[in-house]
Amino acid sequence: MSGENQHTDKTILLVDDDQFLLNMYSIKFTNAGFNVETSNSASGAIEKLKSGLNPTALVFDVVMPNMDGIEMIKEIRKARLAKDSVLVALTNQGQSADVEEANRLGVDGYIVKASTVPSEVVDELQNIIKKAYKNNKD
Repeated sequence: MSGENQHTDKTILLVDDDQFLLNMYSIKFTNAGFNVETSNSASGAIEKLKSGLNPTALVFDVVMPNMDGIEMIKEIRKARLAKDSVLVALTNQGQSADVEEANRLGVDGYIVKASTVPSEVVDELQNIIKKAYKNNKD
C-alpha cells in the first residue's frame, strides 16, 4: 500500500518568515520524500507543536521578526515540545556567537543558506537526521 511510512515518519517542520524560501524548500523536501509542514513565524511553529505535531526534523531560520529561532528553541525546550525532533538551523547567520548559542541549546545541525544550494540543503539535512538517529541508538 502506497503512502505507508517505513520505520520513520520523515516529517519536517520548516520555520522561516520568508514565504518564497518556505515554498522553495517545501518543494525540495517533498521531492526528497519528506512530509512538509510550514510556519512563517516562531510562534506559529510552537502552536503547531503544541497541537501535537512531532516532526522528525525542525528546520528553522534564526533571524525572524518578533521571536527569533534561538528564542523559539528556548521556548520549545521550556515547554518540552519536539523532544525527539532533530533541530537544524537553516540561516544566513554564520556568526560564531549564533552557532555557539545554537550548540548550547542542543541543535543538531547548522546550515548557512548563503553558502549552500537548495539540493545541498536537502542532502545535508538527510545526513544530520541519519547522524542524530544513529547517535541516539548507540
